[in-house]
Amino acid sequence: MALLTFFTLGFEFAAVEMRDNPAYKNIPIAIGGNSARGVLCTCNYIAREYGVRAAMPNHHAKKLCPELLIVNARMSVYKAVSEQIRDIFQRYTHLIEPLSLDEAYLDVTHTELFSGSATLIAEQIRADIFHELNLTASAGVAPNKFLAKIASDENKPNGQCVIPPEKIDDFVADLPLKKIPGVGPKTALRLAEHGFETCRDIRNSSIVYLQNIVGKQAISLYHRSFGKDERLVEPERERKSLAVEVTLSQDIMTIGQVQEVMESLLDKLKYRLSKCEDKLIVKQGVKLKFSDFNQTTVEQRSDEVDVEVFSRLFQRAMLRANNRAIRLVGITLGFSTKNSLESECQQLILPIH
Repeated sequence: MALLTFFTLGFEFAAVEMRDNPAYKNIPIAIGGNSARGVLCTCNYIAREYGVRAAMPNHHAKKLCPELLIVNARMSVYKAVSEQIRDIFQRYTHLIEPLSLDEAYLDVTHTELFSGSATLIAEQIRADIFHELNLTASAGVAPNKFLAKIASDENKPNGQCVIPPEKIDDFVADLPLKKIPGVGPKTALRLAEHGFETCRDIRNSSIVYLQNIVGKQAISLYHRSFGKDERLVEPERERKSLAVEVTLSQDIMTIGQVQEVMESLLDKLKYRLSKCEDKLIVKQGVKLKFSDFNQTTVEQRSDEVDVEVFSRLFQRAMLRANNRAIRLVGITLGFSTKNSLESECQQLILPIH
């Protein structure tokens, strides 16, 4: 069986702003709506030194860093940069799976350039991005998606990390659980309360025991603790839905706050939708996750992105809050697939009795 080699590679929205406006280069900046109740999309590394983070409410970020400059997102510019970087990726492999506007998985297993060295390919791609776009990029090189994603965060904002197969066990064993995608601060705290701090701790437990703590996430968490991930890069998979969500750095309580977060997600949703021009929208949905980690979703049929529909769906979802705080907000679109189209056609030709 051939060993698959993946790497993730991404750029920073804030880096684009600093490139295009030199006055931003040495000051703390964040991307997002500038209203008092808005939520940050991301920030530069200077701002992060003050504790500012993505998904943080603007007012809280300003308390941590009074000098913070919040600039409006320029999604059309980020989209253009993303497309330029995608063109660079295509020089090295066609097996590309975008994760978001600023990050992607690449499978370079069968690439003959640089004698097939994923490490050298990653270095060259990063050099191309720097020389052609005047942007830095980070990369993670590893045998699977999970490890590549972790590695890509190790040496940001302008470096790369390589995890060869023989180093997987050592790298993963002492990996803090909070670094695993999907393990947020509150999940990490809940695990810590049961004595789980690192992947080594998870290895010494069982899926059944973990299910009592993190539910369905237990299976994935157990496999990740051994560095296992069987997912392949899927550049051509049929998209059945589109979702944008954010886990908030501080819980919120009111429908007004929820709608502020919704508005901050809309640009990202519309950008991702622009990549799915061949898709037919058939429904809209919203998602709330509460402070007790239970969640609820509400959907309705729709053939377009209608902000008022999202607003009404959130109002319905909030009726289920029962005074619980909200830790995650998401909006979704459902697309018509080949099977659903066939089903609708079959319904149209049913005989009338």
